Parts: sequence; C-alpha cells; structure tokens
Amino acid sequence: MKVKTILVSQPEPKIENSPYFDLIEKQKVKIDFRPFIHVEGVSGKDVRAQKVDLTNYTAIILTSRNSVDHYFRIAEELRFKVPDTMKYFCLSEAVAYYLQKYVVYRKRKIYVGKRTFSELAPLIKKYKNEKFLLPTSDKLKPEVPQVLNELKVDWKEATFYKTVISDLSDLRDVYYDILVFFSPSGIQSLLENFPDFKQNETRIAVFGNTTVKAATEVGLRVDIQAPTPETPSMTMALEKYIKEVNNKK
Repeated sequence: MKVKTILVSQPEPKIENSPYFDLIEKQKVKIDFRPFIHVEGVSGKDVRAQKVDLTNYTAIILTSRNSVDHYFRIAEELRFKVPDTMKYFCLSEAVAYYLQKYVVYRKRKIYVGKRTFSELAPLIKKYKNEKFLLPTSDKLKPEVPQVLNELKVDWKEATFYKTVISDLSDLRDVYYDILVFFSPSGIQSLLENFPDFKQNETRIAVFGNTTVKAATEVGLRVDIQAPTPETPSMTMALEKYIKEVNNKK
C-alpha cells in the first residue's frame, strides 16, 4: 500500500529547514505532528520530599532541555540562587546550547558530551570530587545510573518532572498510513488511548532499540526502524520506505 499520510508522535519542528518538511515536499506526503506524551513539572515540595537540598551540589548533570528548564524552575521556586561556580555536564551540544537561556555561557564551567551518556562519562570522571545532582524525569534510562555507579562518583538522582500520557481521543476515527514513535512511552500512550487498536495495514516506524522492544512486546509489527547504518535518522528511514512502496508498479 502506498504511503500518503504520516503521524509523528512529537511536536511539530520549530525550524524551517527540518528534514520532515523536505520529506513532505519531495515525497508529496501529508505529515501531522502530535505529542503522544508530555512533561509536567513536579513541585519544589515534591523535590524536598526526595531529600534533595540544592545547596549540597557542586555539579549538575543535564540530559535534556527538559532537565535544564525544570532544574532552574525548581531553583527559582525554592529561592536557590545558582552559584556562578556551578559546573554543568551536558549530554550533547544541543543541551549545552539551550543552557544559554539561563546562564551566561562563556562565564560558566560547562562540559559537553557528544550524544550518549557513556560519551559524557569520561568528563564526569575527571571531576570525581564534585557532588553531582541529576535532575530527571520519572522515566530514566537504566544506562545512566549504571554508568554513574561504575564511575564511583558522589551523585543523586531526583525527579524534577514526569512523563505524562497525552489525551488523543480526538484521533479515534483518524487513519494514518504510518505512525512514528521515538520512545516506549509513545507506544504506551497509543495503547492507553486506544486499547482496542488493531494495526492491520498501518505501518509502525520506531526509533531506537528500546522502542522496538516496547512495540514488539505488545504485539505490534515494526515496519520501519532507525537508526541503522544505512538510515541513521528517522526521516531517512521514512524516505527510503516511501520511495520503495510508492514507486512499486
């Protein structure tokens, strides 16, 4: 079956040159964006209940833009003035760049990983004497605590925000040729919103091994997968698939 419509379970990209917009233009497909999950911050009171005192930490590990936003939100709520001496360990350049929303970048001690948490580990190891705080969601990848424990550093994990399933009831009677997922939470949201979901001819596209596992465990058929050596991004995987099925005679 040819592909005409795609639903991506994420917010619409804010940048004009997003590869999704190229895909729409080149392959003449309709792509809608809709977050299947969203983030809600916990209160300062909830953070305190986790026995977290912000004054105790000399370094912050930031794994996403959400962790940046919610760390500074909680600091403000608890009237904690983040000291200029604070060290920031950012998972990627994108996270480090986003940090500029809150701090004067060139005047702060900011250490940047490449992409994965394992790649950030050597930088954290260099500063073993710091006290690290990891502001995170209630759904933390198991790799993160594992790596930090192996480094034998003084660290604490605290839930600053939660991943919440979005209400998708308005999509009940809407059909898409491809549904695109980036996390196990997205798969969970699909089934919680539509417990009677039948895949039939709908193609499922997933990003990352944990998402593949979540999809197959609930009996979904994975038709498109990224990253692979040939298609390192989701848009490349979608384009390859669309070209194959839409050009069949």
